[in-house]
Amino acid sequence: MNTLCVHINAKRYANGHCAIRGLSFSARPGEFVAIVGPSGAGKTTLLKIISGLDTDFEGSVQLADQSRIGFMFQEPRLMPWLTVAQNLALVDKGATGERLTQALEQVGLKDCAQMFPKQLSGGMQRRVALLRAFLVAPQLLLMDEPFQSLDAPTAEQLREQLLTLWQDQKPTVLFVTHHLNEALSLADRVLFLSPGPSHIALDFAVDLPRPRGLDAPAVQRLGQQLLQAHPGLLRGSLGLQA
Repeated sequence: MNTLCVHINAKRYANGHCAIRGLSFSARPGEFVAIVGPSGAGKTTLLKIISGLDTDFEGSVQLADQSRIGFMFQEPRLMPWLTVAQNLALVDKGATGERLTQALEQVGLKDCAQMFPKQLSGGMQRRVALLRAFLVAPQLLLMDEPFQSLDAPTAEQLREQLLTLWQDQKPTVLFVTHHLNEALSLADRVLFLSPGPSHIALDFAVDLPRPRGLDAPAVQRLGQQLLQAHPGLLRGSLGLQA
């Protein structure tokens, strides 16, 4: 049984602009799916539809029964007046004591439970947001360019922590990115969206063993092969120029 089945006949904005048309895909339990596409292709809109935050569309989204959904946004979205522990308690009141300490240790924040967001670096705030997304033990985790604007070493650390948490819990993940090599280094499959009104232009299975870093030669070669085979498909997305 699939965790998720998506059929979007059309998604139009209030001004009549059609952002998505004829987009369909499914995702299996525990599958890591990256979504890549040019700016304006409706990637964030797609995640909002799947999450139920946007119900104004033509089509259907089918989830496995009683699926819990986690969502990690482009910004950490932590409550600034709450400590790290209190922010995490918003989604899991049982995250206290030794359990909280162990959870924070997983993302390198062992001694940060009583700190406030303004006391944390941008990367540390993203780690809290990442942990918060996993604390609900989601069957489906939606991630909207969660590591954008971070420096390369911090982003790589977060990618490693994401994969560790994913391998522990194995939710189905939908990970939006503009970066081809990020998608290839993380995902089991990559869905390439066309320019708007978007549809899936290519559903590509990543047949590389893990672990595979962003700059791994196999990832670099696969990215170049895709660029050569589909130069028009990828042109226009950040980091994907042919």
